[in-house]
Amino acid sequence: MTTMEESTDVRSRAARVLLEAYETGRPTAPLTEQFDGLTVEDAYAIQLEQVRSWTDAGRTIIGHKVGLTSLAMQKQLGVDQPDFGHLTDDFAHLEHQPIALDTYLQPRVEPEIAFVLRKPLTGPGVTLTQAIDAVDYVLPALEVVDSRVADWKITLVDTIADNASSGGFVLGSTPTRLTDVDLRLTGCVFSRNSQVVGTGAGGAVLGSPISSLVWLANTVGAFGTTLEAGHVILPGSVTSMVPVAPGDVFTATFGGLGSVTAVFADK
Repeated sequence: MTTMEESTDVRSRAARVLLEAYETGRPTAPLTEQFDGLTVEDAYAIQLEQVRSWTDAGRTIIGHKVGLTSLAMQKQLGVDQPDFGHLTDDFAHLEHQPIALDTYLQPRVEPEIAFVLRKPLTGPGVTLTQAIDAVDYVLPALEVVDSRVADWKITLVDTIADNASSGGFVLGSTPTRLTDVDLRLTGCVFSRNSQVVGTGAGGAVLGSPISSLVWLANTVGAFGTTLEAGHVILPGSVTSMVPVAPGDVFTATFGGLGSVTAVFADK
């Protein structure tokens, strides 16, 4: 039987393994292969320990992401439920400004419809109408997902522990009110270097990106976390993710929302 002290020690050691991967730029073997019996509860504790180390170092939490919300992404990674991660201030990249690849290990890009909140959301118990009321506007977005686990060989536990495979994001500059768009029906054309690499719609994200926001508010609420006013929420990808090569230019064009472009440095 595992004692509380042993569980805490395992979680701390696992968090250090992932932090070292960030520092060295070398991916690690899956945590589920290195530490026997890790649970989803362990994985979120491992994630939060890393987040504490980042905020202790002066980084600021500016939002959250929901991952694995679409059937396409769940099939791609072999999992069957969503997860969440934290977004820090250094994750944000400006549109059209080259993104340095050396800050990532195994980057991939996916298109999303980002929420910006005008008021806090504190779960559990957040309803759909409360979530809608809390949204200030939506923006087209591209998320840079990354994995500190070698070859993206991840289980649900591995990706949760690894901050939901977060890496960075780019927001478009055309805010749209929820009253002006039906997010379920909002279509997306996703291209890399002017070649279409995916299409999708907002309904791929748990039926609607708003449903993802409700799930997030209630899930993080169980950890004592509030989604704060002004925070960015990435609710999940509308297509499968696409690998990045030096010099790549990705654009996502959303019906009724405009477009967003991410440019990667050529070396």
